[in-house]
Amino acid sequence: MKILFICHRVPYPPKRGGKIRPFNIVCHLTGQGHAVTVASLARSQQELDEARALNQHCAKALIEVIPDRVAWLRTIGWLPSLRPSSFGYFHSTRLARRIEAQLDGGGYDLIFVHCSSVAPYVAAVRGPRKMLDFGDMDSQKWREYAHHRPFPLSLGFGIEALKLERAERALGARFDLCTCTTAGELESLQQLGVKTPSGWFPNGVDSEFFRPTGEGYDADLVVFVGRMDYYPNQKAVLGFCHDTLPQLQKRRPGLRFQIVGADPPAHIRALGKLAGVSVTGSVPDVRPYVTRAALTVAPLQIARGTQNKILESMAMGVPVVCSEQAARGVDAVPGTHVLTASHPDEYVTSILGLLESVPRRTAFATAARARVLSHHSWAGSMRRLDELLERVQLGYRESAVSSASRSSTSVEGEIPGA
Repeated sequence: MKILFICHRVPYPPKRGGKIRPFNIVCHLTGQGHAVTVASLARSQQELDEARALNQHCAKALIEVIPDRVAWLRTIGWLPSLRPSSFGYFHSTRLARRIEAQLDGGGYDLIFVHCSSVAPYVAAVRGPRKMLDFGDMDSQKWREYAHHRPFPLSLGFGIEALKLERAERALGARFDLCTCTTAGELESLQQLGVKTPSGWFPNGVDSEFFRPTGEGYDADLVVFVGRMDYYPNQKAVLGFCHDTLPQLQKRRPGLRFQIVGADPPAHIRALGKLAGVSVTGSVPDVRPYVTRAALTVAPLQIARGTQNKILESMAMGVPVVCSEQAARGVDAVPGTHVLTASHPDEYVTSILGLLESVPRRTAFATAARARVLSHHSWAGSMRRLDELLERVQLGYRESAVSSASRSSTSVEGEIPGA
């Protein structure tokens, strides 16, 4: 097939959540022999330069740069409108024109969109089959923000959630297939009333890249991994440092907590002044930090879809203690493959249980790695994607047969297949 693949973040290099899923999809489609044209956005010339190698994984790449300043101005400008303001952040007139030119050239069999924020580029297009991979349901993330932020931010996030729900419902109806990353996200989509055929396929993890080293670990080191310019991650580490860490250090005075992630703002860097806390900022490779830890934590109060940080830790054979919300995005059994907690006392009990028992830690590490291999391999995920794509193609063939049948007895003026 000839495929136009549109995504909200240029999917190379695949070093963050918003890039990993689309990159693996593009590589899989190209590996299947399809001619894939990628249309996407970069935020700086540096990001564009880093993405040059994407051409090695697809037939063509159409990338436009929108500086953050311009994107935020457009986002603010859309606030008074009925359009989701967050869609403004991903709108590029130049990219829209390039996409239109590609489609005018004809010959595309499938339009594959990753993330609803770029679906408007092709929502009105007719002809090729169209698939919308929502990934996570962004409207529900904004709704959670509204519950966790003070007024008037809560009001703003609540309004954005309503606008996004309206947009997601309308967009879903204009595609032939809709997908999500988890069964829970798919349920959220269906609760919006979207009747379009739908399914889900999970995020995977590169279990060869993220694998156990066999080296020793620091029995007093707990690590959090995640971009620190992301509000849910900030809220998670702030709560852990202030509510959970002091209790842990009373029981285990030598315990240390390390926050590993790019772009920490001042109030997160300030956590490094607390006893036993360090904030690394951006690092070239998170693996040494994770494999050196006794365990990682993901105490996220706001969590939609799959937390790649959890999968990567599991793949490296490092136990994870996370919130119940974060665990819902991973195909794992709480108490067997991960430990979950909902308040500081539960985090303390679960973490100390792993730190103070080598056999227990080993059992969780082994089970976690095995679960990733069986339920979160990219090969398995892409098999599910192939099944979904077959549904799209089957629908196309059935539509063509039906249209041909109607054309032989159609009333005057009917356009078969329209």
